[in-house]
Amino acid sequence: MTNQEIIAKLPYSKPFLFVDEILHINENGVEGTYYFDENLDFYKGHFKDNPITPGVILTEVMAQIGLVCLGIFLLDDSFNKATSIALTSSEIEFLKPVFPTERVTVISEKIYFRFGKLKCKVIMKNKKGEEVCTGTIAGIMVSKSEIN
Repeated sequence: MTNQEIIAKLPYSKPFLFVDEILHINENGVEGTYYFDENLDFYKGHFKDNPITPGVILTEVMAQIGLVCLGIFLLDDSFNKATSIALTSSEIEFLKPVFPTERVTVISEKIYFRFGKLKCKVIMKNKKGEEVCTGTIAGIMVSKSEIN
């Protein structure tokens, strides 16, 4: 599966798609990027006259690149429209702010993938290579029929 095919399989669309490109992916991890356009809606109110990317959005970027893209790659052909992905836990430490017009790189390393649960150590870096947040994120991938 190509990197573009993985992005196309993501269950998100603009304005909630936070993956621009996958730089590298294999069975042990993934590296990808996202650019924070200054016109994104959440900047209008977070914070007045001093826009900063909300931590929940940084967590979502880390999860989409570091967990969901890797999960799609690991499931390969068994990932389809009948598959659902849910975040089960996250522990993120925020170290530096991310401002509008910044491009970030997310680097994820698989801790384990078994019984449909994927857990990863995820780091987000800014263009200077500085860590802006780090932590662990876990999610479960199941058939949508198992949820209903």
